[in-house]
Amino acid sequence: MNKRIFLSPPHMSGAEMAFIAEAFDSNYIAPLGPMVDAFEHEFSETVGIRYTVALSSGTAAMHLAMRFLGVGKGDTVIASTLTFVGSVSPAVYQGAEPIFIDSDRQSWNMDPDLLAEELERCRKKGRLPKVVIPTDLYGQCCDMERITGICEAYGVPVVADSAEALGATYQKAEGRRQKAEGGGEEDNKQGAEGREQGNEGQRGKVKGQNKENKRKLVHAGVGARAAVYSFNGNKIITTSGGGMLASDDREIINKARFWSQQAREPFPHYEHRELGYNYRMSNILAAIGRGQLHVLEDRVQKKREIFEYYQENLGNMPGIEFMPEAPYGRCTRWLTVTLITPETFGVDREVVRLALEAENIESRPVWKPMHMQPVFKGCRVVGGSVAEDLFERGLCLPSGTQLSREEQDRVIETIRKCRK
Repeated sequence: MNKRIFLSPPHMSGAEMAFIAEAFDSNYIAPLGPMVDAFEHEFSETVGIRYTVALSSGTAAMHLAMRFLGVGKGDTVIASTLTFVGSVSPAVYQGAEPIFIDSDRQSWNMDPDLLAEELERCRKKGRLPKVVIPTDLYGQCCDMERITGICEAYGVPVVADSAEALGATYQKAEGRRQKAEGGGEEDNKQGAEGREQGNEGQRGKVKGQNKENKRKLVHAGVGARAAVYSFNGNKIITTSGGGMLASDDREIINKARFWSQQAREPFPHYEHRELGYNYRMSNILAAIGRGQLHVLEDRVQKKREIFEYYQENLGNMPGIEFMPEAPYGRCTRWLTVTLITPETFGVDREVVRLALEAENIESRPVWKPMHMQPVFKGCRVVGGSVAEDLFERGLCLPSGTQLSREEQDRVIETIRKCRK
């Protein structure tokens, strides 16, 4: 049998070993530590968001953001329906009920027009959502500028689920910035004060200002009240598992850091006045993350090359199309996603997936929309037909950055053979 081709396996850069060796030599084999401090600082500089806290997962980061913003029993939150469950479940942990918004066709992300309609409906009912959570799907930014503008008009904060989109960029008007609410410039003395200093850093490495229309390229997550990122094993960079919460509001990060360390008060003994969590990132995993972060842009370029080769070799086949790139940004193509129309291709997405599996090639349907999930049965959905169609026809193809041309040709040939 041919060697297994995985969907998006980890890809070590080689630089990780030096950082890991440094952590071992220091004997700092523990949660937190100097590697975590440095990783947070370097990540902040990379994405252009002032304050960050490294955590055990992206889901943990979302949970801490929901808690800080006061999401609780009886509240609602608005979220993308075409997303991973970890985008929504933390709000449910807090007792809230989700409302799902359909995708638009140009980005496959949350439809801003439907969001505006739903916020106006909620306003008229006197029950605005506590938070809006748009997902940056498969490496593509949502229309963040429109979404934040709409939400600001209603006084609703935005938390960006950028777990799949580290390295993606979008065009943003210069000087426009999400207002930091809740006294964001005051330090939370309960947090680990000394460890955040490394996060202040620069406003980011992303360049590319357009002087004519006064717009600039910014990273996924910029402009939201807070942004969530994931370093799961299949992401564009990985720490094997882990996440990051980022915000220009220092208070959010201070409080999240405090809660992530079991909410321990600054006493010589263990003192707790509220409950926290063990959401810390270890020093060793942060060392891996530092080595990975250095090659982020290389990984983006490789992902885009893989997408372009698929498109070049499959895009002219009747019944096959690919996830579009929104006109306002650059998609990382974390995963290459194709749509298969059975009426013109001859077979449906599932036949293709099974044919690939028979050749020992991993592929995966796009996310099943949240409003179709049994766990969210009965929750309100605005629209839904676009996400349902994308789920019905969408297939994620192998997109790992170590994918060879020979392996990619195997995938392409297998798909070609499926056409009737």
